[in-house]
Amino acid sequence: MFCVTGLSGPFGVSFKVTDDEFDEISTSADIIPAPYVARYKWVYVNAENRFSGDKWQHYIRQSYHLVKAKLPKKILSSLG
Repeated sequence: MFCVTGLSGPFGVSFKVTDDEFDEISTSADIIPAPYVARYKWVYVNAENRFSGDKWQHYIRQSYHLVKAKLPKKILSSLG
């Protein structure tokens, strides 16, 4: 899991950020530390227009790589 969002209802997305980005980004407008997973440096964005398309891509891709880097070697090798 590297990005979480709902399929209906109000917009919201949670994703992992770097340690350095967490303090800066989680105090920005429309962004809070993600409930239950903030201790792992996840944030929750509740406004779809908070970032440009390129910035959304950056954060989601970065989240994927941050989570992937923490996977056990056995799982990593099965991913290829």
